[in-house]
Formats: sequence, structure tokens, C-alpha cells
Amino acid sequence: MSLTSQAQQKKIVQFSGFVTATGTDVAVPYVTVRNASYGNETFAANHEGYFTFVAHTGDVIEISSIGYQSVSITIPNVEDDKYSVSVEIMPLVKELPVIVMGRPMPWASIEEFNREFLSLNVNNDEVLSAKRNLTPQALASLSRVLPRSAEEIQAFNNLQRHMNMSNKAINQNMANPLLNPFAWGKLINQIKRGDFSRERLKY
Repeated sequence: MSLTSQAQQKKIVQFSGFVTATGTDVAVPYVTVRNASYGNETFAANHEGYFTFVAHTGDVIEISSIGYQSVSITIPNVEDDKYSVSVEIMPLVKELPVIVMGRPMPWASIEEFNREFLSLNVNNDEVLSAKRNLTPQALASLSRVLPRSAEEIQAFNNLQRHMNMSNKAINQNMANPLLNPFAWGKLINQIKRGDFSRERLKY
């Protein structure tokens, strides 16, 4: 292989991408993007699923996120110094095995079960049943016993990251006294009272 072809394979490019869930237009935020061919250099997509960084042609890029199947991309030889992709990653859905309870039925026979079942006072009002199942007390009880899905965990983590970034930005802005409305109000009141007048400063 000539030196010219080697130089073309290792050309530096600006590699950019947008990550969505498979079959949808929903962005997957904060995915991990790792360059396996360049010292496992790791980057992260933003809250809209967008990422960009400098790489080389021929590098193998691995994209992963909690609750999704990892994807590997090899940057091809391109004439331009930029290469963009739209990546779809598939959510992982795991089916739990069916559990058959070994506890015996409390009825002595099928006939006894049928009699008990037919004597139940079943309410056929589906709207009333739905309202009863969607009360805050019922939802709170379900939230204590049902495990969280991978999508719910990732959505909660994304919300926490967003709140932390928002609070950090607010704290940085409030640290500057020129951006503090309370400091301006105090200064205006001092000027109205004449705290900075020359006569009062003499004494």
C-alpha cells in the first residue's frame, strides 16, 4: 500500500451525527460516543441527540446508551473534510419468564369456583373503573411496587442533568452583581434617600 493511500485513509474529518430511536423521530439525548480506534476517546451527545468531534477516516465509532442496543460505525473515505450520519439505535425490550404459582386454589372444585365467580358483584361501568384505577392513591401504590423501565430511568437522569445545568447557569448569572435585580433596587433606594450626597459624605 502506498503512502498516498495511507494518508487518504487517515485523513482528519469533522464527524457529526444525530441519534434517534429506531423507527421514530424521537431524539435519544446524552448518548455516549466512543472512538474505539483512537484511544477510546469518549464524547457525549447533547439533549437533542446531536454530537460532533474530530476523527479520522477508517475510525470505528461506537454509540451506546442505557436501555438501547449499541451501534458501531466506521467512518469511510470521503473527499470532503466533513462526514455526517443519522444513527438509529434500538431500545432493548426484555421479556420476563412466565411464573406459575405453586399455591393450590382455595376452592375444592371447579364447580365451587364457578359459583363463587358468578356470585361476584362486578361493576360494568368502565369509566368508573378507569377513574378508580387512575386516582393519585392507586398510582402511588403502583409506583411503589412496579420496577422502573430503562426509558423511565434514562428520562429521569436526563431531567436531573437538565435541572443541574439550569441551576448552574442561574447561579453563575446571579454571582455578577450587575445582573442582580435586588442589588439594583437597593442602589436606587440609596440614591433616592441621598446616601451618596456630598453633604452627608462630609460627616
